[in-house]
Amino acid sequence: MSTEKRAARPSFTEQEALLFHQRGKPGKLEINPTKPMATQRDLSLAYSPGVAVPVRKIAEDPDTAYDYTAKGNLVAVITNGTAILGLGDLGPLASKPVMEGKAVLFKRFADVDSIDLEVDTKDVNEFIGAVRYLGPSFGGINLEDIKAPECFIIEQKLRELMDIPVFHDDQHGTAIISAAALINALAITKRDIKNVKLVCNGAGAAAIACIELIKSMGVPPQNVILADSKGVVYKGRSEGMNQWKSAHAIETKARTLAEAMEGADVFLGLSAAGALTPKMVQSMAKNPIIFAMANPDPEIAPEDVATVRSDAIMATGRSDYPNQVNNVLGFPYIFRGALDVRARTINDEMKIAAAEALAALAREEVPDEVAAAYHGSRLQFGPGYLIPVPFDPRLISRIPVAVARAAMDSGVARKHIADLDAYADELSARLNPIAGTLQNIFEHVRSNPKRVVFAEGEEDRMIRAANSFANNGLGTPILIGREAHIEEALKANAVELHESVQITNARLSERNVDYANYLYERLQRNGFLFRDCQRLVNNDRNVFAACMLALNDADAVVTGLTRNFSVAIDNVRRAIDNRPGHKPIGVSMALVRGRTVFIADTSIHELPSAEELADIAQEAAGVARRFGYEPKVALLSYSTFGYPRGERSEYVRKAVTILDKRNVDFEYDGEMGADVALSREAMALYPFCRLTGPANVLVMPAAHSASISTKMLQQLGGVTVVGPLLTGLDKPVQIASMSATATDIVNLAAIAAYDINR
Repeated sequence: MSTEKRAARPSFTEQEALLFHQRGKPGKLEINPTKPMATQRDLSLAYSPGVAVPVRKIAEDPDTAYDYTAKGNLVAVITNGTAILGLGDLGPLASKPVMEGKAVLFKRFADVDSIDLEVDTKDVNEFIGAVRYLGPSFGGINLEDIKAPECFIIEQKLRELMDIPVFHDDQHGTAIISAAALINALAITKRDIKNVKLVCNGAGAAAIACIELIKSMGVPPQNVILADSKGVVYKGRSEGMNQWKSAHAIETKARTLAEAMEGADVFLGLSAAGALTPKMVQSMAKNPIIFAMANPDPEIAPEDVATVRSDAIMATGRSDYPNQVNNVLGFPYIFRGALDVRARTINDEMKIAAAEALAALAREEVPDEVAAAYHGSRLQFGPGYLIPVPFDPRLISRIPVAVARAAMDSGVARKHIADLDAYADELSARLNPIAGTLQNIFEHVRSNPKRVVFAEGEEDRMIRAANSFANNGLGTPILIGREAHIEEALKANAVELHESVQITNARLSERNVDYANYLYERLQRNGFLFRDCQRLVNNDRNVFAACMLALNDADAVVTGLTRNFSVAIDNVRRAIDNRPGHKPIGVSMALVRGRTVFIADTSIHELPSAEELADIAQEAAGVARRFGYEPKVALLSYSTFGYPRGERSEYVRKAVTILDKRNVDFEYDGEMGADVALSREAMALYPFCRLTGPANVLVMPAAHSASISTKMLQQLGGVTVVGPLLTGLDKPVQIASMSATATDIVNLAAIAAYDINR
């Protein structure tokens, strides 16, 4: 792969990485209580004297610790920092950001609480001694970034000494995900696992775990050739050997990787960039399966394979190629299932179950939440889609269930889950979908980069957002502002502007007069002289940005830091019309564990008429669909289906009648209270209600009720509110709040580039 191609990939500056970890509370973790601590009674129950009751219960029956403490949802991420990512032995303290990151992934993807522990010793026995006595505190141990061969000894001994799962993810995580991809690659190429010839290059922790797992799945040991930097691991070799390599030595005449690759069906790479050559690929069997998983650069790049083989199936460890072997597909969900059945260990049966569940999931139709990221082009099972993507919302309800079932069937579970279908439903409800939703949008925009105008280009947050937008590979950011002021802001914050960020000075722009003429044509019969339009173009960056968008000099606009929403949208609408047949509205997304609700209109229509309420319902339903949700629309009121009656509720009732006449293609009903709209139990009192389940789109009877409710939700906590998102204009514009962070602006810029109008 060329240096030029690598340099073009999305990146971030060192300063951005440091600021990310430093801002607010340093680090990425904090501890929050799960019980109320508001009164003296609360304190008495939480601590003395109330805490004595569960203490005595646990002393009588140790298993009740899972019922009365956090043990059953708590994993320790433990390392000594001897093999940090690809950076080597930098010590336990330097490993802490990585271990915190691993803990965050546990929480984000599987709602597993995790604490990182960095152990300051390289001595194997000392490390084992430090960890073995932690069993009462944790439900599981995730070992991380420990160099081979010490990691083998440590994991094996701790598994013998402890009665909770001990899992070295560097080994088994890669093994499980690559095994899932292999299952599907073999199916596509119509191979029998018992007949394949497999070559594994690399003999570290992950490589050994990979070949051990695939052998347990049915690949005959004599069909697997292991190679390292000194060549093939064959019986009788003495140089660079240890007991773990020796266990996989076979009788073979091959001595080099090139010789081993002749006629091979499968290549597993866990070594270094460039280890596999195009000539070696040419020598492989028909329809070769190549998993080049070295990081940051694979053993061979997919484009280099494509120059010599058109029939190859590839996977790598990188997110910018199809079929990323990403450990986050495994460890959060494996521990989730293991914890929920209180497993004593994670055995081969559980690993294989996870691999098979991942493989099966990839063969299913991709859900709306993932498909929405591809503008109607759904991922389909095949050579370019062997394993699910990390943000597939089904992972949480599939992989833990398979792992839990295998743990129960193999006899290592201390708790039996009788209804696995109900368990799957519980798992689906655990997670907040916002990160997955935005990630899908980000991935789509990366593959379809856009020119996005960051209108208030002299503002520090807007500059940092534009820089981050560029570093994330989302497109070309355009800052509207004066170069000297932007340079001054960059210098003050020690930030270097990304090379793709463009700066446009409104007064000096070569399009200045064109924009003024365009604006004059639109506004001349609304009391504006040409000089008024020229002044707007020169001095109002929102107007200038909107003109850029209107005349196709940009694809989207984000603004809002210096003007409130109503002022900003008025300025934008001087240059941009409504989308034909649509009405501009503001839609907020409220996200709480396992649930997403769209609320409209939160920003534009103060007291909408019945006709406008019907329009708002249609616009909001379209936004929900754009984000991958099938809309169930509830038109809200203080009354429910006629009681009590009031003037505003009559508008809502009429809006439902108007929607009836329009024959819209989504579920809707009203008027109803919020409790009825959101609660299946409350809705059951009204069997005539047209909604088939709780609503996910709420149409408020007035802007003030919408605004009050969303802001109240934000301040009370436990709910993430995104927006209001602007829809209904002819061009994509998003308006941030004046208190928005740079991250908020990047998210809105990505949503603007994604264009929720379409």
